[in-house]
Amino acid sequence: MKQNSMINKDFALFQTFNLPIETEDERNVVIGGFEPSDNPYIPRTSDDYHFRKDFIREVRSFLKAPNGDALYIAGPTGSGKTSGITEVLGRLNWPCQQVTAHGRMEADDLIGHHMLVSSKPGEPPVMRFQYGPLARAMHFGHVLLINEVDMMEPSELTALNDVLEGRPLVIAQNGGEVIQPHPNFRVVVTGNSCGNGGSEANIYQGVLMQNMASLDRYRWLIVDYMSAEAELKMLKCASSLTEDILSNMVKVANLIRTAFKQGTDQQLTLTMSTRVLKRWARQAEAFRSAPNPLAYALEIAILRRAGEVEREIVTRFCRDVFGPQWK
Repeated sequence: MKQNSMINKDFALFQTFNLPIETEDERNVVIGGFEPSDNPYIPRTSDDYHFRKDFIREVRSFLKAPNGDALYIAGPTGSGKTSGITEVLGRLNWPCQQVTAHGRMEADDLIGHHMLVSSKPGEPPVMRFQYGPLARAMHFGHVLLINEVDMMEPSELTALNDVLEGRPLVIAQNGGEVIQPHPNFRVVVTGNSCGNGGSEANIYQGVLMQNMASLDRYRWLIVDYMSAEAELKMLKCASSLTEDILSNMVKVANLIRTAFKQGTDQQLTLTMSTRVLKRWARQAEAFRSAPNPLAYALEIAILRRAGEVEREIVTRFCRDVFGPQWK
């Protein structure tokens, strides 16, 4: 396996991520990345993605000098944890090995295992070792991105502990093969909780308390939903609905989020992520000829999976915010 080169291109930070420049010194701030390539592991990007300055600042610091840390990005569902890091990596042409954790995931799913494979269709399969995302990321200098990491059994996740401290990966299953960490290798994980149980474990089914020794190896980045102003700006790029309607959609979304996170409505077990908010706006535009396009689009976006009580709560929010517009 041939390793890719070291970081070889500087990107103008504020221009690359379309951030407002507040001081003259900020024009000269750069972030390291790579020349464009056809590497299939480079994440795709969205032209209308809205970056947050504090998020970019902390991700830049981590990518530049992890100093033996991994990065744990925590926040509510749909707040931009995964999209935030993949949009950054895509613009930097930094390949990413991405995997979503679950309760049955084992360390071997990250490291690799033997399996029967055929070199070509029709040829008899032979037993070969297939490298997992951790092994590939370490060897090639990619970012290992584990989504929903707090869904994984803590005992399996401890397999990362030595690797995060800069030690080589020893693959006992493959004859004791040793993979030295590439200088560009980074580990990023995302989770709805901070790995310590708490109230998030009651909200998000399957969230597990993680091992304290593992959590000690992360630096932390907490992501919440966008500000109302930022979400409105994002919706304007995604839909041609009037600013008044889009602004009210954002207000409804924030009422739902507050009720979900604070438990002000005990029956509300769903929330409105940014992706669902964008879906609502786009569907309202697509079905503008319906008797009540806002209500019809909301059904498509989220309410058809809600219970009767939840539907009534969300509908009440909509009536309060939209007033006569909500027929």
